[in-house]
Amino acid sequence: MHACNHSTPEALYPFDARGVAKRFRHAAIFGALDSLHPGETMRFCNDHDPLPLLAQLQARYGDAVEISYVQREPGAIVIDFARRG
Repeated sequence: MHACNHSTPEALYPFDARGVAKRFRHAAIFGALDSLHPGETMRFCNDHDPLPLLAQLQARYGDAVEISYVQREPGAIVIDFARRG
């Protein structure tokens, strides 16, 4: 079972990018991250490693969002984006 399918604690919100049209993905991800409060985490699931997106997130949020891989396998990428205070 992929980490994306697990039940999540209260402050962890799943975001499955595979169900979002490619042209809207980055805007949807930025919107979701902008909605997080400090201490909350968005669990991002995708079918490929989004390296260009990670560079954009680093430039936009800097240290305000912590990025950590939960699962990193071909076809199954899960990343936690944790909003810092």
